[in-house]
Amino acid sequence: MVQEKNPHAGLESPTKRPSFKGKLQRKLEDFSFSPTTPSGSAPTRRRSPRLGVTGSSSSVETWSPSRSPKRKADEISDGSPTSLIVKSPRSGLSALASPSSRKMAQKSKKRGSGYAPPETYRHLNLLPDTIVPNLICVFVGLNPGIKTAQMGHAYSHPSNHFWRLLHLSGLTPRRFDPTEDRTLPALCSLGNTNIVARPTRDQSELSKEEMDASVDTLVGKMRTFKPEAVCLVGKSIWESIFRTTHGRPMRKGEFKYGWQDESERMGPQGEYKGARVFVATTTSGLAAAMKPEEKLAVWKPLGDWVQQRRAERDLSELPSSAGVEDAETV
Repeated sequence: MVQEKNPHAGLESPTKRPSFKGKLQRKLEDFSFSPTTPSGSAPTRRRSPRLGVTGSSSSVETWSPSRSPKRKADEISDGSPTSLIVKSPRSGLSALASPSSRKMAQKSKKRGSGYAPPETYRHLNLLPDTIVPNLICVFVGLNPGIKTAQMGHAYSHPSNHFWRLLHLSGLTPRRFDPTEDRTLPALCSLGNTNIVARPTRDQSELSKEEMDASVDTLVGKMRTFKPEAVCLVGKSIWESIFRTTHGRPMRKGEFKYGWQDESERMGPQGEYKGARVFVATTTSGLAAAMKPEEKLAVWKPLGDWVQQRRAERDLSELPSSAGVEDAETV
């Protein structure tokens, strides 16, 4: 019996066409979540229609975009205004970053710098006062800095503006060098001392209790040398004296720069009426809250008064130094 040949024998069966259910399953798999990213492709962030932020760009801008997060935190803790700003490109409006981030940075810096006991800088010499009796004005600083203690002359750090402000305000006829501090009494009827004698790196290494405990010594110096006026070089010095004198902290609104009330004279005793109190700005280069011209505006009334008193004492003819400019600008 002859068998019929199958014409399709030896050939592969035709591909079975996928059903509708199969197509739907494949479509769903295309949209399913995959925890890994295929090699050669990068994830793409969805674009926000409101902020317009794409890819790796950030909506947080700083003064220097390339600075590290640590540097940003340091700038916040240093008190830089609006160091973090969030901007909306579409609206053009800006807002400060969360206050909590700034507070955390400030707390972090405070932990890094705090009170330093006297033995910390015991290897440094104390700065001698430059005071003689009956001066027109004695300047009272907070305490010597490290550079000042090392050099042995008042306000020696290059960033300190003390000697420049003395000249620009008219307190001295030229800009003196820190090494000339001991000539001030004879040449200008001016003197220097500090409320706290020991040196530190900055004010944070002193305590309020230590400052307040030094007020009596300062008052004693005024009674001994009897200057006409005393200039407190910094707000915190006056606050300490006020706390000690009045037995309470200074209330909001009570502080003012310049001449203080007659009732605040320092060290009255017997015929001595006490030194008139003038509160000036700090001259530290670290203090940037006020512009140079604003600081000079505070110091100028004292300079005018001292010039007047020198003229009345017949001390207006003061020597100047060759090679030193007689006029400076802030």
